Amino acid sequence: MNIEKFETFISDYPVFEYRIIDTKEIKAAARVRSICENECQRFNSTWACPPAVGTLAECEARIHSYPHAVFFSSVAEVSDIMNFEELLSTRRAHEDLTAEVDFFLRGEGYETLTLSTESCDICEECAYKSGQPCRFPDRMHPCLESHGVVVSEIVEEKQMEYNLGGNTILWFSMVLYRERNIENGK
Repeated sequence: MNIEKFETFISDYPVFEYRIIDTKEIKAAARVRSICENECQRFNSTWACPPAVGTLAECEARIHSYPHAVFFSSVAEVSDIMNFEELLSTRRAHEDLTAEVDFFLRGEGYETLTLSTESCDICEECAYKSGQPCRFPDRMHPCLESHGVVVSEIVEEKQMEYNLGGNTILWFSMVLYRERNIENGK
């Protein structure tokens, strides 16, 4: 990736921090996936969540099929960090930012896989529930946790901020990228 061009692009957006990482460093953790299965109401209900995203081994293999990723955060402020509804209302801006990073990398000729916050909420009711394919596969971003990614470990290893305190929240996303496979027309 042309880092200078990416730096110019990213400077126009409210990215708090970012790192370019080697995906070989990412390990899919079963403990994260078990949280999905045991504590998340979205489990087995969307294309962006397990089991629809595949087994943990399949997710890790998918991640490793992309040699690099842009891992980044954005900050949102709320009046009360304990107000879950207000907190979640700030997610859309981060998802829009995530889509812009994905769009930039695709425009540079890369194939991408985008993992983001929570689970996809594009449709009021996911087609998964009716056994139909995803209506928006190019816009649907599975969450980082669905693929077993331990965000806090990446943040610590890359010396990024994880908690700013007060009434702020940090949202994290990862856009994995690889050279486009010309032979297959992709």
